[in-house]
Amino acid sequence: MTGNTPLPALPDDWHHALAVAAHPDDLEYGTAAAVAEWTASGHTVAYLLVTRGEAGIDDLPPAECAAIRETEERTGAALVGVDTVTFLDHPDGTLTPNTALRRDLSAAIRRHRPDLLLTLNHHDTWPGGHWNTPDHRTVGRATLDAATDAGNRWIFPDLATEEGLPPWNGVRRVAVAGSPTPTHAVEIHAGFERAVASLAAHRTYIRGLASPDSPATDPRAYAREFLDRTLSPTADGAARVVRFEVFSR
Repeated sequence: MTGNTPLPALPDDWHHALAVAAHPDDLEYGTAAAVAEWTASGHTVAYLLVTRGEAGIDDLPPAECAAIRETEERTGAALVGVDTVTFLDHPDGTLTPNTALRRDLSAAIRRHRPDLLLTLNHHDTWPGGHWNTPDHRTVGRATLDAATDAGNRWIFPDLATEEGLPPWNGVRRVAVAGSPTPTHAVEIHAGFERAVASLAAHRTYIRGLASPDSPATDPRAYAREFLDRTLSPTADGAARVVRFEVFSR
């Protein structure tokens, strides 16, 4: 809903989605609930993480942190029906909007050939006004740009000539989760419990957030509380929803 007006459903007339995010766990903070619904109904979804989240846990050295977060991401993805998880190894925390990132994302789009592209909030703020981080803003905007780049044979032409990745113009929509200006929604039913398990799989990261009296000391309790609060119910209370800002192409 926006105010008292229900948002239209995000069309499900697609087969394969590629979900692009900056860090392990980004997709689990809500988007994975929609992914769980989609995979249960026969759609396929692949995940692409731009970093390994190596700067995300204060008391773990980056190399050790990256290995743990990759493992937790693969576990969490599998719990919502995602078998393909790829990492680009860009530096966590210092992503910049450059052509190298756009090229890597364009290559991934050409390789996966999705008809739906998913990413996270590229705006300055989250719903409610909290400031968004540079990595999220950078990846979200670069993903929107790469959706067009991937279909233009004269942008990054070496992808075709040297890597065997011809242009892909099949992306019909880009759906941005966590946007402060959503346009569409996906109803969540059985996918909620799978989404809770998927977020709780990031137990090392979640426990790294915890103060002694925080619910984050119990990853499943933390995940349930967060998603209960974030995935607000429909007007009739019959289902939770994930909201997206959708750009058609």
